[in-house]
Amino acid sequence: MGQKVNPIGLRLGINRTWDSRWFANKGEYGRLLHEDQKIREVLMKDLKQAAVSKIVIERPHKKCRVTIHSARPGIVIGKKGADIEKLRKTVAKLTDSEVHINIVEVRKPEIDANLVAASIAQQLERRVAFRRAMKRSVQSAMRLGAEGIRINASGRLGGAEIARLEWYREGRVPLHTLRADIDYGTATAHTAYGTCGIKVWIFKGEILEHDPMASERRQTEGNEQGSGSGRRRDNAA
Repeated sequence: MGQKVNPIGLRLGINRTWDSRWFANKGEYGRLLHEDQKIREVLMKDLKQAAVSKIVIERPHKKCRVTIHSARPGIVIGKKGADIEKLRKTVAKLTDSEVHINIVEVRKPEIDANLVAASIAQQLERRVAFRRAMKRSVQSAMRLGAEGIRINASGRLGGAEIARLEWYREGRVPLHTLRADIDYGTATAHTAYGTCGIKVWIFKGEILEHDPMASERRQTEGNEQGSGSGRRRDNAA
């Protein structure tokens, strides 16, 4: 079971929480869910160069609070906050709620699965050898405190005639252990030979308390211990 299912979905409510955090009645649920999806699509398209790990959307009463986790917050914020104001106006066009945007800096992108997958995909598009890209990412993650990492790359790797799957693993990645704090990310590389899929699993240790927010809290604490508290900027509509 653990080998096949998405590791984040399997652990929701145990040691992970949802990226959309709100309640709605039956009539509003579908509309708000599509709204969240559209907001994420637009922001990810506009922030391609900002190394965005994830986007968390919360909806307190008649408000929409969007938290962008990025390894390059300066690109998101822009000069004197100009770019973040543009983003706020863009999101405001997609929802009727009052929009607030927060920026949280990802201090250790080397152990963030989505950012690692995106980095490998970008290297494949620049024609870097896939084994070198995978090995470099594994070494960086282990050096910065990951207890284990696995990377899968599939497609016409290196321009091969027949598509295949290559993988690289170091340390432990216990997919069946529900208390394991496993981050999972995917990315697609668009190469001259077609698309290549990248999947990354990063094991960061075990969480013994039953708390859906535990994984996020540990990541925040690690960021603060690594190099001070993360940047945060609020912008009201």
